[in-house]
Amino acid sequence: MKDIYTSFQEAVRDIEDYSTIMVGGFGLVGIPENLILALVESNAKHLTVISNNCGVDDWGLGLLLQNKQIDKMIGSYVGENKEFERQVIEGELEVELVPQGTLAERIRAGGAGIPAFYTPAGVGTPIAEGKEVRTFDGKEYLLQTGLTADYSLVRAAKGDKHGNLIYNKTARNFNPMMAAAGATTIAEVEKLVEPGTLDPDHIHTPGIYVQSLIEGQQEKRIERLTLAKQA
Repeated sequence: MKDIYTSFQEAVRDIEDYSTIMVGGFGLVGIPENLILALVESNAKHLTVISNNCGVDDWGLGLLLQNKQIDKMIGSYVGENKEFERQVIEGELEVELVPQGTLAERIRAGGAGIPAFYTPAGVGTPIAEGKEVRTFDGKEYLLQTGLTADYSLVRAAKGDKHGNLIYNKTARNFNPMMAAAGATTIAEVEKLVEPGTLDPDHIHTPGIYVQSLIEGQQEKRIERLTLAKQA
């Protein structure tokens, strides 16, 4: 059995200052929102965060930004967060922008134990500065390193007490690969069930990648609400 927590604060208590953490989600979809809130309360600082984006100003990872808990952000999209922009301009936040596909592959590679790989994305751009470029079959490729983390915080629709996880549709996004790339993976699940309940053919993340779980309900905010105009 894995560690099963009943308190989100307890679930993140071991995350220390200067930790590197991966956080699942795409926009606000599939984020482990309760684990993020608990991390804000923990006041762990000088964090390096690896995530597709950094939430919005008042939710998700944006709350860690407001609390000045992040020193460095590695991600691919930051356009919905004014505080992010301000901290970058003021020199308060270090940012490493990575093409989205490359970010996904760097995380996947890290979880698979692959130290580096070559990709054509970014060749001839500022992303290639200081990196090795090699030519294969007449085409240039950029060397990118795999990414790993001290902790991965992921969110799943269902999980069992052996750590097996099932995600819901597009809320899967970066979560499975991050679960594999963290030294310690903490899963926030909407429904926790007994072992043997989940169909093995439907499991997205095997329990070997997960060290602890916690069940909780989510607010599931909408990043940008669009309503049909009334006639």
